[in-house]
Amino acid sequence: MTVKRTGTVFLFPKGGKLFSWLISALEKIGKPFYWIFLGFFCFIAWIPRQLIKRKPKVKKILVTGGAGYIGSFTIKALKEAGFEPIIFDSLEAGHKETVKGYKLYIGNLQKDKFLLEKILREEKPAGVIHFASYTEAGESVEKPQKYFINNIISFLNLLQAMMKYQIFNLVFSSSAAVYGEPKKVPIGEEDFKSPINPYGETKIMIEKILQYYDKAYGFNSIALRYFNACGAALDGFLGEAHPHETHIIPLAIQAALGQRKEFRIYGNDYPTPDGSCIRDYIHVIDLAQAHIVALKSLFAKKAGFRAYNVGTGKGYSNIDIVKMIKKVSGVDFPSPFGPKREGDPARLIAKVDKIKKELGWQAKYSDLKTIIKSAWKWHQSHPQGYNISQGRKK
Repeated sequence: MTVKRTGTVFLFPKGGKLFSWLISALEKIGKPFYWIFLGFFCFIAWIPRQLIKRKPKVKKILVTGGAGYIGSFTIKALKEAGFEPIIFDSLEAGHKETVKGYKLYIGNLQKDKFLLEKILREEKPAGVIHFASYTEAGESVEKPQKYFINNIISFLNLLQAMMKYQIFNLVFSSSAAVYGEPKKVPIGEEDFKSPINPYGETKIMIEKILQYYDKAYGFNSIALRYFNACGAALDGFLGEAHPHETHIIPLAIQAALGQRKEFRIYGNDYPTPDGSCIRDYIHVIDLAQAHIVALKSLFAKKAGFRAYNVGTGKGYSNIDIVKMIKKVSGVDFPSPFGPKREGDPARLIAKVDKIKKELGWQAKYSDLKTIIKSAWKWHQSHPQGYNISQGRKK
């Protein structure tokens, strides 16, 4: 009995001397031994496939407002943590440059409900991180309707779509603005909440909505109440670029870069060591990591609604900030004192025991020198924001 070589083409490469010898040997041994050998070979080839552990399916996470300042750092942290971020952003205040290499859907939560549902239906995210909102406290006082319509209706549209597709895990970008003017410092999560502007009011309203959804539907959510987000990527790749800048660190750096003639410090007679306001500053890298641990906590257990302060538990004064920027930049720009601004509390510092204890998170990059050095590196290399080539500041 002769075994036809055409029947072994799939098993051995044609022309190989070793394989030709094996075939010839099998032809001489006979058919029964050929099939035994073939069965043994297939078994050996099958074993490694069973021993190799299958990779777990990567969880997709929808990030609304993912092209913004904090969002862009969070999608990077999500990818590094093994998640697949899907970005939904109107690009009204976000930057397309920050989401290169990620899946981006351009849309508005207030207007593009069908697109939102399409994303949830097709991408099937395991959870959502919600950043998309207007965030300027001062503007919200002048234009409350803009803030209530955008922030609340957009959120309700998102929530409705999540309920429709049975997505019950949400990390919400809240704010220390929910506390208003605190009665004591540091501020704890259970302390009295009385926002003093429509922006803060929209945040506390959304938190209350999430609590009702927890009671009624078992909706699982975490609200992260940020204090003062700041800083930039340590390599200078990502940073802070708002259409209308109002934050102290970018504004003071602009003075160091010669983009404005001075930086004015409002108030020097507060009841603080140097007379200027004290705030709790949290580096944006640390803030992004807070979202990752919050998300993992949602997946680990169903605990309903939870809220956490995200800060350092200590503060720096306006004068501290200006001094460090002058030191890091080497520029002694003018920094005169101006009158106090109405509604500016003397001290706003977070109590952070809860997030440390329950989520195991704490700040690593939020010392003042790291904050300022990273911010200076970003602004120095991106003096016009992300759109340098267009000569347009964003």
